[in-house]
Amino acid sequence: MMRWLAVALMLLSGGALAQANQPPAGVSWQGDFSQGGLVIGVAQPGIALKLGERSVPMAKDGRFVFGFGRDEPATVTLAVSHSGGQSEARVLQIAPQKYDIQRIDGLPPAQVTPPPAVLERIKRENAQIAVARQRNTPRQDFLQTWIWPAKGPVSGVYGSQRILNGEPRTPHFGLDIAAPTGSPVMAPVDGEVTLAEKDIYFTGGTIIIDHGMGINSAYSHLQSVTVKVGQRVKQGQQIGTVGATGRATGPHLDWRLNWFDVRLDPQRLLPKE
Repeated sequence: MMRWLAVALMLLSGGALAQANQPPAGVSWQGDFSQGGLVIGVAQPGIALKLGERSVPMAKDGRFVFGFGRDEPATVTLAVSHSGGQSEARVLQIAPQKYDIQRIDGLPPAQVTPPPAVLERIKRENAQIAVARQRNTPRQDFLQTWIWPAKGPVSGVYGSQRILNGEPRTPHFGLDIAAPTGSPVMAPVDGEVTLAEKDIYFTGGTIIIDHGMGINSAYSHLQSVTVKVGQRVKQGQQIGTVGATGRATGPHLDWRLNWFDVRLDPQRLLPKE
């Protein structure tokens, strides 16, 4: 229970509950109802939740978690089904965020669009990553108080986007932490490794860790990967080292957080340094 209270207070520090987002009967929750935010709650037995088109996994103790993406619309419908057969729909208000947009022109085309020869590889690797992110296990490691996975200044933030040669690129969905090559990368909370690859086209050395109920984290551009798929890791345990592998301009850790395929802002779970 103390772990749960600590996480609730931490989440609230990143964004207070909007008054419009009061939980339905039999449900309590705390969290950040904004783009990139995470919500954790508890429901009484017999209650089922569906956020938009996705059913929200429910643990045996009634615990649940869900999150909102970078471009989440201003309102999202939460369908609530009660054990007696009653159902209701709650319209959640999602606060927008401001993102840094950077325009860079005059780049060689090969630096903007991958060559055709590697497109099949990229497709295969993306499918592998998608499978790792769809795991739904009953573990609740995400309830721990999260720690920084690497030490160094923040060099890139969630939600930023570049427009290269006039073409909008995929937004940046992670938190970049600059550090020298070989610096240790640690698990921010407990979990199980679901992907451990040394050479992915875009992200180089890459690790994905399952923290339970759809919450997973990814670590990219690693110089070394020191864990393997299926390995249980503990908070603070080293899982690899910082590098500049894949498509990176310098050594740093690109750390990402997901609820299944919904990309969240990992920085909101961290204590301020």
